[in-house]
Amino acid sequence: MPVPANPGLSRSNSRDINHQVMKALIVYVSVHHGNTEKVARAMAKVLDAVLLQVREADANTLGQFDLVGFGSGIYLGKHHESLLSLVDKLPVLENRKAFIFSTSGLRRMWLVHDFNRALEEGLQRKGFDIIGEFSCRGLDTYRATRLLGGINRGRPNARDLQQAGDFARLLKDSRTLHRG
Repeated sequence: MPVPANPGLSRSNSRDINHQVMKALIVYVSVHHGNTEKVARAMAKVLDAVLLQVREADANTLGQFDLVGFGSGIYLGKHHESLLSLVDKLPVLENRKAFIFSTSGLRRMWLVHDFNRALEEGLQRKGFDIIGEFSCRGLDTYRATRLLGGINRGRPNARDLQQAGDFARLLKDSRTLHRG
């Protein structure tokens, strides 16, 4: 059973009757250094989102949420294979909003190192409307960088996590449904 990222928070029943807050879920993979988990937790705290590792997620669970974040570290230029596999196995889920996030040793460069492309295309095929993307640097000890002790030591840092929270606040501000 999924656990809210911040169990001390609860959704208020005293909200204006014309507003309904969407339920948020973050599905992530964090394998080597915990980089992506740190970012996922910073976002989940702001969104009051449920956090699930990819191995715990399935179509039934995702179908219960209006906003789903998908994230992992970047491996050989794309998101973790288990995350891409989960998306491939999903049925079409219409009227769902999604966001993508990642940590990477190298920064994202459109056309040259556009590591969101495979995940973005997979989510769009499954009917998700992608409303945002976030990426920050993370400690990377892959291949030759291991000999140097890795690159981006200390990342994600406090500033990166603050930016992840700011990104989540923008998503939160845009996810309230107004009913007239």
